Amino acid sequence: MGRMISGRTLCAMMLAAALAACNGAWDLEKPAVPLGDFKLGHNIVVAPKVQKVPLSRELDTDVMINTLQEAVSERFDRYDGDKLYHFGISIESYFLAPPGVPLVAAPKSAMIIRITVWDDAQNRKLTPKAKQITVIESIDQGPIVGSGFTSTAEEQFKNLSQNAVKQIETFLVGRNREEGWFEGEPAADEAAQEGTAQEAG
Repeated sequence: MGRMISGRTLCAMMLAAALAACNGAWDLEKPAVPLGDFKLGHNIVVAPKVQKVPLSRELDTDVMINTLQEAVSERFDRYDGDKLYHFGISIESYFLAPPGVPLVAAPKSAMIIRITVWDDAQNRKLTPKAKQITVIESIDQGPIVGSGFTSTAEEQFKNLSQNAVKQIETFLVGRNREEGWFEGEPAADEAAQEGTAQEAG
C-alpha cells in the first residue's frame, strides 16, 4: 500500500471539498440535468490501493465498492441517451469520522476518488488523465455533533458516495458545455462538410 495520508493532507482535502458538502441526493427526485446523448454503460468501481486515513473507522472494501456503484446507478441510470459512455472509478482514500468528543471535535468524513470516462462508440478516453474528486460528507449534523455519533460507517460512506457522484455529474455537465462531450461528433461532421465543399469546388 502507498504512503499514508497525514492529518495535514486530510485537512487540505476537506477544505478543498467544503463547497461541495451539500447532500448529494437532494435532487434525485427532480428531472436529470441535461447531458446530451449520454447513457451509462459500464459502471466499474475498484479500490486496489485504497488508503484508510489514520483514526478512521474501518469499512470493508467490497462494501465501499458496492455502495459507490449503487450511488452511480442511482444518479446516472436516469439518463437515456443514444450513446454509451463507461465509467472507471477508483477509490483512493477515505476517512470515516469516529465519534470524537462533543464540543471539542466533530470530524467530518471524507474520501478521494478518480474517474475515467470512456466513449464507447469512439473507443477512446474522454479523460486522458483521470479526474480526481475530493468529497466530504453533507454538513447536516451541525458543528457540535459529528456523524460519528449519529451514523454507522456504512451510512457515512453512502453519504460520501452520493456526494461524490453528484460531483461527477457536475463535472460531466461542465465538460459537455465546454467541449460537447455528449453532443455527437461535431468536429468530425465539420471536417466531412469541409471535404464535401472542397470536392464540389
